[in-house]
Amino acid sequence: MSTIHLHQTTTLTPEQYVAGLTDFGPDRSKLFANSADEYLKVHQRDRTHADVTEGSSGVWERLQYDWSDPQHVVLTTTDSNVWGGASGHSYTFTRLPDGTTGIDVVVVRDGKNLKGQLLGLVLGTIGKGVLEKAFLNSVKAIEARNGAAKEGRAA
Repeated sequence: MSTIHLHQTTTLTPEQYVAGLTDFGPDRSKLFANSADEYLKVHQRDRTHADVTEGSSGVWERLQYDWSDPQHVVLTTTDSNVWGGASGHSYTFTRLPDGTTGIDVVVVRDGKNLKGQLLGLVLGTIGKGVLEKAFLNSVKAIEARNGAAKEGRAA
């Protein structure tokens, strides 16, 4: 099992990042590259929870999203072709005095078969940079989307 810790500081509010994280519409892959549109299926969604299958490159997982606590969002893996056990993601948001937000992400990868065990080992060692880059790109994409929305309102 691999546990990966990621951190990023952003101009986004927690609410803005959560809005992007829980946007399961078309073009989700523009915000989250590891969520290819052809894998995306929303099974159920309400105001603070969703049951969603997503993935890319032959790896998929069904996640139970819980954003009922706006400062701590939890994604629990309920099914996957490679992940099992304690797999999932948790996002913790900290509002900083300068108006920015610290985002701490913990990704747990517990391989349920040989492919998952090997992927988990790679992600926990040399592959951490891939997850860091994907996370940074999601923050930048959501910042850009929110910046464009602000500019559009101001015009």
